[in-house]
Amino acid sequence: MRQIEGLKAKGFDYLKKITAVDYVDRIEVIYIIYNTESKKEEVVKVELDLNSPSIASVMHIYRAADWYERELQEMFGIKIEGRDAKRLLLEEWNGTDAPLRKSFVWGRDYKRME
Repeated sequence: MRQIEGLKAKGFDYLKKITAVDYVDRIEVIYIIYNTESKKEEVVKVELDLNSPSIASVMHIYRAADWYERELQEMFGIKIEGRDAKRLLLEEWNGTDAPLRKSFVWGRDYKRME
């Protein structure tokens, strides 16, 4: 993630958010990074392959990426390179698909959690 490292070197010291968008034909991971001194914000978008979405972790750059990357793994099924796949948010989830993907079908993989 050279672009993210470059922004950090330029003083963008605060990771505001990492999220993803499923566009049916591709997945985009979106990073929102802020410079607290200049009060400027940068948005970095990375397009991933829909069939095997994978991206490198940025936790070594921004510690705040921890929970966001967990969310990407569990909710969107994106493999984060350099991280374990242990579930945290969906610890009791018995489905095989990622619930925030457009391909997810409620009822097929979903079992009511009690």
